[in-house]
Amino acid sequence: MIRADLLQRSRLEGLQGSKSADRVPAFVPSDNRLMTRSRRLNAVGRNVLRKEGIEKVTGTVRYIDDLSFPGMLHARTIRSTIPAGEIVGIRLNFDTDGFTIVDHRDIPGRNVVALIEDDQPSLAARAVRHVAEPILLLAHPDRDVLRSADVEIEYRQTPPQYDAGTSPAIFKTIAIDKGDVEAGFRAADVIVDGDYRTGHQEQLYIETNGVIAVPDPAGADHGITVYGSMQCPYYVHRALKILLGLPDEKVRVVQTETGGGFGGKEEYPSMIAGHAALLAWKSGRPVKLVYDRVEDMLATTKRHPGVIRHRTGVTRDGRLTAMDIDVLLDGGAYATLSAVVLSRGVLHATGPYGCDHVRIRGRVTMTNTPPNGAFRGFGAPQTQFATEVHIDRIADRLGIDPVRIREVNALRPGDTTATGQRLGADTSALQVLREAVKRTGFKRRRRQLSRGLTPGSDPSRTRPLRGIGLSLIFHGSGFTGGGEVKLASRASLALTERGARILVASTEIGQGTRTMHAQIVAETLGIPYDAVEVNAADTGVVPDSGPTVASRTCMIVGRILQRCAEEMKARLGRMTPKQYLRAHGPLMITKEYERPAEMRWDDAMYRGDAYGTYGWACDVVELEIDRDTWEVKPVMFTSVHEIGRPIHPLLARGQIEGGSAQGLGYALLEEVVMRDGRMANAQLTNYIIPTTLDTPPMDIVMLGIPYPHGPFGAKGVGEMPIDGPAPAVVNALRHAGIDLREIPATPERVMRGEVSSFES
Repeated sequence: MIRADLLQRSRLEGLQGSKSADRVPAFVPSDNRLMTRSRRLNAVGRNVLRKEGIEKVTGTVRYIDDLSFPGMLHARTIRSTIPAGEIVGIRLNFDTDGFTIVDHRDIPGRNVVALIEDDQPSLAARAVRHVAEPILLLAHPDRDVLRSADVEIEYRQTPPQYDAGTSPAIFKTIAIDKGDVEAGFRAADVIVDGDYRTGHQEQLYIETNGVIAVPDPAGADHGITVYGSMQCPYYVHRALKILLGLPDEKVRVVQTETGGGFGGKEEYPSMIAGHAALLAWKSGRPVKLVYDRVEDMLATTKRHPGVIRHRTGVTRDGRLTAMDIDVLLDGGAYATLSAVVLSRGVLHATGPYGCDHVRIRGRVTMTNTPPNGAFRGFGAPQTQFATEVHIDRIADRLGIDPVRIREVNALRPGDTTATGQRLGADTSALQVLREAVKRTGFKRRRRQLSRGLTPGSDPSRTRPLRGIGLSLIFHGSGFTGGGEVKLASRASLALTERGARILVASTEIGQGTRTMHAQIVAETLGIPYDAVEVNAADTGVVPDSGPTVASRTCMIVGRILQRCAEEMKARLGRMTPKQYLRAHGPLMITKEYERPAEMRWDDAMYRGDAYGTYGWACDVVELEIDRDTWEVKPVMFTSVHEIGRPIHPLLARGQIEGGSAQGLGYALLEEVVMRDGRMANAQLTNYIIPTTLDTPPMDIVMLGIPYPHGPFGAKGVGEMPIDGPAPAVVNALRHAGIDLREIPATPERVMRGEVSSFES
């Protein structure tokens, strides 16, 4: 038997990537004073055991490919091999006996993957818009027989569109205006232009996409249940209703234990769930559809590539007078979530800086490549990369210290953003900047490296180049503008004899949702953490609490649960849960999201309060460049995050560490090679992500100014860590003498050390 204390240590060290729980700093208010508390917190702010920790550590947890049902078939997707054209004919060069075969004609409802726009078919009927577009589905009891089935598709090809800049098909445009940009440029002493490019990025979650569809024993038209690895069960629920033409009560979606998502399992499970459900519908048998790694990388969504252009007016002392920003994103073949990716991208395009005169123009267009979609940060990493690299170039142009130019322009409490949002007291750009600079000795270290005084170095080319850079970023928590109002998320809390059971559709994908929600409820009710249960994310049981995306699960859903617990506590009075149940019977409290009274947003004009609040962070990277191979190696990484109160400090630290490592991969290693509309390196042998050997020592600092509308002052944390590493890396390269404005910073690009020629 494994002792509980050993399980605790194993979980803390292995699952969170931290060498010791003792190294995790407690909540540190950003004003360096203790936060006023009405009472000592017993659950919130503590590193309690994860709800699913023991099962994961002992290997007893079951993922989708561990599950099986009697009479189950295995499924396979037949995909297009061309980027653009028409299907002329399909030939089945195998014995079809024992197979279930589905094409677009077998769809009982509408042939769409329902999301924001209904432009993407579940199965291509005639037109093909990208390589790996689903055309045909096969199922068979024997996997080997299934794999051997030969299908030949004849096409009539048409010229593909790969250039997002010249594409006439536009999914979404957004315009943001503040002040008078031309007047701002007239007031400038210097005008600096810059073009910046970011590439695709593959989510590369550990567990690939997979689902099992189980029809009702009386027939699929009586109902269907889909089990799967996913982030948003109610997205899948809605998509299945439309695809199958079924009412709410006949579709049930259950999230199984999920091995990572990063946004890649936000919208795509609606596609794969639909395919398994169609096969189950036609066969009348359970159907399992699990992608292998190559198929998952080839066919699923990735981060949108972007080209971001800046034209900035500035005074000689570094004050921004005008910001004119153009954002172009490549959406791929279908709209998916491109509209919301563009939205967040343009809303973060100025970075955490104040400017009276701003013009932002954003568009996302169609190309004949696999659709791009949600990925951690969705839009903000692309636009903040451009802004932070551009700010360093402005500082160079003016001969101003990169810290000083940020201090001059950083947003402060009471300042307004590009949309006119007046920022609250928890605006902490200066605090995170100054803490990071102080903690790393940034100015002194920068002078050392500039003078070639690195200990043990010499001026010859036998030593690696060294550089140090920083980035200052911010990230809005929750859905944009009126998004949370439209979602109208609900959460429920049921009284049990021991305590309470949480019922939400928020999913556990490795980030600690179950644990954090249980801490909030336990703290509010004043009961032990172990007395709080968390129900599975099952649409047949739990209300729609919205998708597990956008750094909203803690701040938004956690706050709804806190309100449920407050009412439950009031109803209990002096009674224990057992006494209440015996006296009054079952108790279920359900609450819906309530927007803070002071928030205002005009979606038509794109004006007002874009987010309830923002997180703030500053990253510092020191790196070395091998003069022979031009390989870049980060040797030091510091990240200071202000996230309100961390509910579970170790989990919050894990999010910052993991997101930062992912951001370093985005900056240096992760290059999706597209060739003729296809990902040419769709395997782990040549799509490289950082391992522990590639990740430098990380110094993580968590500051906090509590957000009054978050549970116990918490904000979002999951996405912000990926925003800062890439610009910090490129700014460090600039300090080392390498002028680069494109990521990933591969050895070939670093060796050239020149600005790429952008066409858009």
